[in-house]
Amino acid sequence: MPDLFVTNFNRNFTGVSATAANVIRQQVATHDLALVGHALPGCPAPISARAARALSRTPPPGKPFAIWHVRRNPEMQTAIWARDVLRLPIRIVFTSAAIRRHSAFPRWLISRMDAVVATSDAAASFVPHVRAVVPHGVDTDRFTPAPDRPAAWAAQGYGGSFGIATIGRVRPEKGTDLFVEAMLRLLPDMPGAVALVVGRATKEHQKFALTLKDKVQRAGMIDRIRFIDEVPPDRLPDLMRALSLVVQLPRYEGYGMVPLEAMASGVPFVGSDTGFFREFSAQGRAGRVVPLENAGLGAEAARALLADEDVHGAAALAAREIAVESFSAAREAAGIEAVYQQLWSQAAPGA
Repeated sequence: MPDLFVTNFNRNFTGVSATAANVIRQQVATHDLALVGHALPGCPAPISARAARALSRTPPPGKPFAIWHVRRNPEMQTAIWARDVLRLPIRIVFTSAAIRRHSAFPRWLISRMDAVVATSDAAASFVPHVRAVVPHGVDTDRFTPAPDRPAAWAAQGYGGSFGIATIGRVRPEKGTDLFVEAMLRLLPDMPGAVALVVGRATKEHQKFALTLKDKVQRAGMIDRIRFIDEVPPDRLPDLMRALSLVVQLPRYEGYGMVPLEAMASGVPFVGSDTGFFREFSAQGRAGRVVPLENAGLGAEAARALLADEDVHGAAALAAREIAVESFSAAREAAGIEAVYQQLWSQAAPGA
């Protein structure tokens, strides 16, 4: 009888999916856990929401209720229905990463949560019922440095002697255009570099993606700035550890896992001043943070990290160290566990 149900209702593998999977792989060691919805890499086979409701009718052994941990609006809706309409013995925990005011309906949903885990102090300021601030963590067992980075890059088959990438949906919010502009400025001075745009454009952003590809074509850089669509989750660690630099220049990011996955892989990053990027950088030890909407400074920061082997090497070592010591999935799971135990203990007789 599961004591913990973790929902994943999005069939696409998103940043939210990645953070959920990181934590689940830790939680299976301490919980009878059921994944509800769609599969996640390295996690238990999922069950349906109907099956989860059926299993939740009876409290788990030794506990007054099961916990449903949700991360998206439809998941909150489903859990609220189970708790408040079907009267199932469950409590709902929501993870909130957004650092802006939610619209009316999500605000109402969040107000119905039993506990909220915020990923940063900034995120906590926008939501009620915050029980803990727990930064997202990376799976430092899956994302590891390459023993031989040049060989790892050569095995990817993209040409050149080293790689730079931006990873995420191709759309204006993610700053894909800023990455392309930064690479157009940087690559002429670095003949061995190949830049990858890793991610797909949804239907509404196809024109945006085509405009970027046309810009690269007209600059004569189509072989050096390559658009490679999405990389399956099971292949992403191999690509990440092969890179020399990750460059993420979003216009907005609630948290941002890509720089953290890079850091765990021993890869420094350049990021815009949003999400949790400044905290990741550790005052510039693991990466460089530049102002929003500034492709020029992004290119300069990338050049500063890549042009000097000693600077790059020191940043790569610091990146791995910081990821392991401060931003591991194990630390995140421990912080979330404290919230679960608080909920269970408050429901105990005499509590």
